[in-house]
Amino acid sequence: MANAPVQRMSQLMAKTLRDDPADAEVLSHKLLVRAGYVRRTAAGIWSWLPLGKKVLANVERIVREEMDAIGAQEVSLPALLPREPYEATGRWDEYGAELFRLQDRKGGDYLLGPTHEEIFTLLVKDQCSSYKDLPVILYQIQTKFRDEARPRAGILRGREFLMKDSYSFDLEDEGLAKSYALHREAYRRVFERLGLDYRIVAATAGAMGGSKSEEFLAPAEAGEDTFADCPNCDFAANTEAVYQAVKPVDASAVPAAEEIPTPDTPTIETLAASLGVPASATLKNLLVKVDGEIYAVGVPGDREVDMDKVEEHFGPAATVELVTEEDFAKRPDLVRGYVGPQGLEKVTYLADPRVAPGTSWITGANKEGTHAKNVVAGRDFEVSEYVDVVVVQEGDPCPKCGTGLKLDRAIEIGHIFQLGRKYADALKLDVLGQNGKPVRVTMGSYGIGVSRAVAALAEQTADEKGLCWPAEVAPADVHVVAAGKALQTELALEVSDKLAAAGLRVLVDDRAGVSPGVKFTDSELMGVPKILVAGRRAGEGVLELKDRRTGEREELTVDEAIARLSA
Repeated sequence: MANAPVQRMSQLMAKTLRDDPADAEVLSHKLLVRAGYVRRTAAGIWSWLPLGKKVLANVERIVREEMDAIGAQEVSLPALLPREPYEATGRWDEYGAELFRLQDRKGGDYLLGPTHEEIFTLLVKDQCSSYKDLPVILYQIQTKFRDEARPRAGILRGREFLMKDSYSFDLEDEGLAKSYALHREAYRRVFERLGLDYRIVAATAGAMGGSKSEEFLAPAEAGEDTFADCPNCDFAANTEAVYQAVKPVDASAVPAAEEIPTPDTPTIETLAASLGVPASATLKNLLVKVDGEIYAVGVPGDREVDMDKVEEHFGPAATVELVTEEDFAKRPDLVRGYVGPQGLEKVTYLADPRVAPGTSWITGANKEGTHAKNVVAGRDFEVSEYVDVVVVQEGDPCPKCGTGLKLDRAIEIGHIFQLGRKYADALKLDVLGQNGKPVRVTMGSYGIGVSRAVAALAEQTADEKGLCWPAEVAPADVHVVAAGKALQTELALEVSDKLAAAGLRVLVDDRAGVSPGVKFTDSELMGVPKILVAGRRAGEGVLELKDRRTGEREELTVDEAIARLSA
């Protein structure tokens, strides 16, 4: 393969900025724009400039190499997709407003693909007819679309993004488990090669469906996911997937329930203050509507309801919303601020596991200005179903060992699912088995956010001076800086050509009329791992080599620099 040509900054489309973009909220957004890697086209839509495209391509290359290594076969499917397959699986409606829908000139319904489970299923249905054709793993690296309500954080949360999605097709569940394990290990290798700090955590399946699901998370302040990590055992999970067990207690000594007057106490705070009890002694009952039907959700008064967990429980196709003033007006038996689970009619009562059988509570008495004490779960009211719906807090007990959990923010960079037969059932994906009878295929789905990984790397590796790329994803191996004078520029270009001939990727700052200070600042902002400066000793053929991450410097001759950088 021919050596890559030297990239001269005098010819490079990469305008650096001294100030952060006005709309930038997170570090990666600020630095990728300032360093000339990306530019905003519209809300949630980004253009990749030459340096950014090189980094993106390097991430793609690593992902592709590791997918090929497990025997996956790369294909390229359309991004513009017909409605019918997604309607067959229910996801045309389940995706809701996040799905980009459009019509052609004939009125036909289409969508811009957010993921491709349906289309890959149909491809395998068309191409594979016998057990001899399986197992098979297919993948693509493709632009996906999601109509985010509030696109933000630069390329971290866009409406258009690059993703690697792969799909496994097996005859039996044991084969699916093997394909899942292959992907899990491949993902570990991908993220280790990228230089990312990451965690593997249990997760919920969401609109994807299926059984087992795990996320790969990159800890970062800019992350939109919160995960719980146990310092004592191997438990780790997205907070939406942290579930506590129901632990009944003995309530034989609790007196009978008793109503107590509590005027002007419609909130947990006013009730606790009035009675001089902690909020944890009270029972909060949140009323929600699910497709028009009213449910009550009971949690301890000192905890908040995680609406994402509530929505996850009812499924992506359900519409979950809080009960309104109009709803209360139609149901005079529901007394706002004084709802209790005892005696509720035409309301399904769900409760968090902390409201276990035998636990005693102060809660609403379903009368204005009145509460009840000594209200015992399982004695004075029944729970239709236990669902862990509270917002997880630091120090909550680990479901596995009981140690207090630690919480951290993170960026989701990968997600793997054992889908099972959800899509195969909907689209009737069968092959003929060894006995000549149809066998329903089982599937896995596996995603890596390629463009998101670039932002995650920027978040984790940047310092106060700018970007600081790991060597394997950097846009160049070495950034040569000509301090300004003709002799320095001549030496910089000479060593750049020799480095390129030695097989290195070289970016050289040969811009005329730009001060040495600006060039040095730009070299640190752009984040190439090694910076080679032709400066004050250029006349002696001596250069200064700087490590971008550590800041270590040393003076070398041209031959020494080439030998050091080529090693």
